[in-house]
This record gives sequence, C-alpha cells and structure tokens, in this order.
Amino acid sequence: MRSPNGSDRAVDDLADRFFEGVLERDPISATRLGDVRWNDRLPDLGDSGRAAEASACRDVMSAATAIEAHHLGPEPALTRDMLILLAQNRLEALEQRQYQLAVDHMSGVQNMPMEIAHYHVADTPEQLGALLARFAAYPAAIEQHIATLREGLSDQRTSALDAVRKTVEQIGKVLTMSPSPPVAIARVADEAARDRVRRAVEIHVNPALKALHDFLVHEYRPQARLEPGLHSTPNGEAAYDVAIRAQTTLSATADEIHRFGIEEVQRIESEMDELSGWLGHPDRNALRRSLADDPVNRATSSQQLLDLASDRIRRAEAAARQSFGRVPHAGCVAKPVEAYREQYVTTFYVEPTADGSRPGEVHLNTYELAAMPLHMLASLVFHEATPGHHLQAAIGVELDGLPRLRTHASAIVPQMGGADRRGGPPLMGAGFIEGWGLYAERLADELGLYASQAERQGMLEFQLLRALRLVADSGLHAKGWSRQQTIDFLHERRGGAPRVISESEVDRYTIWPGQALAYKLGQREIERLRREISQKLGGRFDVRTFHDELLALGAIPLSILRRELPARVETAIFSASERRD
Repeated sequence: MRSPNGSDRAVDDLADRFFEGVLERDPISATRLGDVRWNDRLPDLGDSGRAAEASACRDVMSAATAIEAHHLGPEPALTRDMLILLAQNRLEALEQRQYQLAVDHMSGVQNMPMEIAHYHVADTPEQLGALLARFAAYPAAIEQHIATLREGLSDQRTSALDAVRKTVEQIGKVLTMSPSPPVAIARVADEAARDRVRRAVEIHVNPALKALHDFLVHEYRPQARLEPGLHSTPNGEAAYDVAIRAQTTLSATADEIHRFGIEEVQRIESEMDELSGWLGHPDRNALRRSLADDPVNRATSSQQLLDLASDRIRRAEAAARQSFGRVPHAGCVAKPVEAYREQYVTTFYVEPTADGSRPGEVHLNTYELAAMPLHMLASLVFHEATPGHHLQAAIGVELDGLPRLRTHASAIVPQMGGADRRGGPPLMGAGFIEGWGLYAERLADELGLYASQAERQGMLEFQLLRALRLVADSGLHAKGWSRQQTIDFLHERRGGAPRVISESEVDRYTIWPGQALAYKLGQREIERLRREISQKLGGRFDVRTFHDELLALGAIPLSILRRELPARVETAIFSASERRD
C-alpha cells in the first residue's frame, strides 16, 4: 500500500482547513453535524460574509492548483480536483449575484430560528446561553438579509412573486402560532429555561420576523418579478448555465437536458402503460384514476402514515445486505414536518450526527393526507432512508481516512437542499446525492421491497416526476415558459394529479434553479457506470462491490465519479478474486 507523501498530506490539510472554514462561516450546519464550537453564532448573510466566502474559494483554488496532481495518491488527487471544482462553482455563482434571489419559502432565513431550536441542544447553562445569543443576533441577520434584497431591487434582480407571497404567508403563520415554534421546539432542560427562550423570542426573533414581513409586503412584493424563470433576470441565461453546473456537477446545456427529459418521459410512460396492462387497465391514466379513487389508498391519520413509513424503513434495513457489503451503524426514524411550515415543504431527510447522538431523520409531510396516496409512500421512503439518502449519508459520516470535506460535505446544505444561506448552490451540489436517492428507488425494486404492484406503480410515478422535472426546469428557466404553462405541463403529464402539487413543484423550481435536474442526471450517471462496468467485467461483476466502492468515495461531483469509479471497482473485484484463489 502506498504511503502518503508530503503532497498528499498538503491536500488533506488544505481540504480540512477549507471545510473548517465552511463550518465557521455556516455555524448552523456545524451544529447539525454535532460540532458545537460556534454554537453562539449565526452565519454572516451580508457583504462581508460573501467576501469571506469568495476569498476562501480563491485561496483554496490557488493552493490546490499549485499542487501537481501527478505527485499525488488516488484519494488526495480526487480531493484536489474536488476542491478546485467546488471553488469554481461557488465563485461563478457569487459572480452571477444569485444570492440576491434570496426569498425562499422552503428554507429561507425566516426558518432559521426554528432550525436552530431543533438542532441546538441547549440542556446545559453554557449551551442555553449560546442559544439565547443566537436569538439575540437574529435581528442583525434579518437586517443583512433585507440589505441583500434591496441590493437585488437596485440591480433589478428580484425573487418571483409567488415565492414572496408564500414567504409572507409563512412568516404570518409563525407569528400567530402559540406557543411560538422556536419556543415549542427548543431542546432545553426545564420550563425555566424554556421561559428564557420565550422571552428571547419575544424580544428578538418575533420583531425581526415582523420587520421582514413588513419589508416584503410594502417594499419588495410590489417589485417582485412576475416571470418565475431565470431567463427574466439580468444575465439570466448565463446564470442558469452556472446553476446547472453547480447543482448537477456536470457540464450539460439546457437544450440537451430538455431533450433528454422528453425522451425519458416517453420511456417511463411506456413502462407505466405496460404495468397498467398487466394489472388489467387500458393505460397508465386509468390505473392512476383507479388508485386515486380507492379509499383504502389513503391514510386516515398522520400517525398511520408515519407508522407505514417506519415499517418500510425497517424492511429496507433488513434487506440492505443483499446489495451492500457495508451498512451504516446509525439508524433512521420517521418524523412529521413541523406545523409551522408543513404547508410549504415536502418530505426531506436530515443526516445523523457524527457522534451518534441523533439518528438520521426522514421528515414526512403529513399535512394533506389526500396528497400522499399510500401506493407512493414506499418509493418516497426508500429514496429518503435506506437504500437512499440515509444509507449514503450515514456511511459517509462513518468513513475513515478521508477529509471531512469528502465525508460530511453532503450535510452542508439547508434542510431542504436548495441553496446555501447566502443564496449560492449547496457546497456539494445535488447531483450525486439526489442521483443516488433516485437510483435507490429502482434498487429497491431489485431488492423486492415493493410490497405490491401498486407500490411499483408509485415508484414509476416518482421516476416520471423526476423526468418531467428535466423538461419543466429547463423550460421555465431557459425557454421562457410561464408559471402557468409549466404547471399545466406537469398536471397533464401526471394524469390529473392534484393541481396544487404541480403548483408547489413549479414554485420549488423557481427558487432553486437547476436543483430539480440533479435527480435524473445523477441517476443516469450511476446507472451508466454500473452498466458499463458490469459489461466489461461480465460474470465477475459484483453489485455489492460496486455499491461499496461508490459510497466509499464519499459524496463527490459526478464528473469525478465518472472518472474514478470504474478502476476502483475493477481493482476491488480482482483483489477479492485473488484472495479467494
């Protein structure tokens, strides 16, 4: 085995310093990871925060480029290339000033107090003081946020009207809820501590939220852009190109993505028609109507939905060894999305802490039970838990011998994974993470996890949705599609699914340009690699080795995955064969 040299150590040290800076600049993500060093701070959402981000990216890109790749071992070489790519993507996003489009009804700054209260364990006097310091700093964060939005007004780069409307509604709901969400959520030792949290929220948090609400209503909303696509913003075409690269970590044009989306939609619809015929229905829409009209296909309570999700999680965990040599130690639990935002967000996953103090969490939206037919629940759970996000992220957290940038970078995103707190792309992009999640939905079928053909239909409906997203996102941001045109497209191709679901989808694409592309493009890369490696190795191919080697890389850009994985899988399989011989 090759011993690390000075250049190898230099890369690892550089990656560690860069990631340390990421955590310091985004202390809420550090808290989510169980790192409490900056628990009394909030991220800098203003000019100085963006300047620090740009400086860090320029420094790491310069330092990484100066290290000659041919002197490096395989892992440091990969880490070096990853540092350069991530820094380039983030600098490009800052240059496009996409941070000005910061009104976000799904993971915006208005949710910060609740996010802090949920993840900040304040059961000691020291940590309670840190939590209260964060709440005291919240008005300054809101002032920075408003200043950024005013900068966007000056540059005529504003968020879309519907995102503003939903954010205003959300803030209004938080301000009228009793008890106040951050007070109810706070993880404190006793009621005396909760009373201190209550006073801090009344003194600092609620007035800041009211200031943001009033600014949005009176100053910002009248100037919010009417067209939701990036094409309607200054330099919008270039901005969307950057968003594609940052979110998918691939080089692809909007036209290429649009064409692939149309082809994939047609392919999946044919697959759905075949299944529908097998079940005795004339076509996919007839099967959809049958499932939609079946009262047994609806949960009667939120708890029933959570119980069913928990059952699917346990079944998947029991079957994982069929396709994985390594499974994570951390468990995963199903929880409901909190009441203050259940109208605005979809189901999402939160990774476990590295110290094991918190398991992985699938936050299931139980607000509108009619919008979650039971035949679709299994695929959703397999995407978010095992074999999807939880298995990938929890294994990443447990990997040894890699810089934390490689093992934890997928966690440095807000709860919903769209943009970072300064309006840029997530640190890692979404291509690997969401591509793996969608690949996992198909893998669950290989593992026999779908309990009925109806659940398989649910899987295909989700596959179709992700293909439709390729067409809709590129149509919205690059081809001038209106909000209504995009909603109509989704509604019609999904066979009459409730229109409100298509509306929510489009409003999500609006605030997170390019994120919706990551699922199908990432899945395509992983499936292509598996197919090509399997064809090359023939009978020697082992799917457990393929998965183990893929996840052992950590969450990495898809362009690097494409380059690195084949040789690693081949080496692992041949090494195992030699040991057996």
